[in-house]
Amino acid sequence: MAKAKRKSNDNAGFWDRPPLMNLIADLLYFAAALGLGYAATLAVARLPFFPLREVVVGGALREVTPTQIEYAARSAVAGNFLTVNLDAVRAAFEKLPWVRKAEVRRRWPDGLELAIEEHVAAARWKQADAPKDALLGGAAEARLVNREGEVFAAASNAALPLFVGPEGSAAAILARYRELLPLLEPLGRQPRSLALSPRQAWQLRLDDGVLLDLGRDQAKSRVSERLQRFAAVHGQATERLKARADVIDLRYPNGFAMRVARAGEGKK
Repeated sequence: MAKAKRKSNDNAGFWDRPPLMNLIADLLYFAAALGLGYAATLAVARLPFFPLREVVVGGALREVTPTQIEYAARSAVAGNFLTVNLDAVRAAFEKLPWVRKAEVRRRWPDGLELAIEEHVAAARWKQADAPKDALLGGAAEARLVNREGEVFAAASNAALPLFVGPEGSAAAILARYRELLPLLEPLGRQPRSLALSPRQAWQLRLDDGVLLDLGRDQAKSRVSERLQRFAAVHGQATERLKARADVIDLRYPNGFAMRVARAGEGKK
């Protein structure tokens, strides 16, 4: 009789198992509470008690205009203080031409606080995908290089040098530009443009139009060393030549060659 009773309990139906029913009931109550809490949160968030009334910009801006700020805010800010999507708002501001990074925070009780890091332009940018495109000159694209070596789309009326190079080389060109700039002080000239060819050869054009063909870095003679050596004797070489050179070839490890300007050519 005892064995028959245990077999009957083992085959008991769902409704004859109170512990299991209590567990399932607790789970259902918990799920219902979560659903009600979520619905209540949404209902409260949609009440007209938390409207967004202002976007406060921290710090002074040089390139980004109030009109651009207002346009981005109108297009991206949706919802109220609790429901506004901060990531979407941030992304909208970072699409503005001169914005490098943007941070957006809620500002109680009815505003957003916006912090913008602007690009600081160091040069204009022109991409060169073929060796012939590495020749300096010509119109630059409406892209700039910032002080971090990043290319961004924007226009500027500032007097900036032109960087020419393969895609992804802007940071390397900026580093080389900073390396060569102090070496030009003995010449009394400023760089107008710096180009890197796909074969890693460098060309530097000065503000008087003279082209310095720097070539590539060599194991025994780096580009900077050759330029420094030329700058030290530039005055003597020019005096001996008694003519203006329009191209100076610095690709030689122990010297350089100067090509005299054609008759009738003046300084650019």
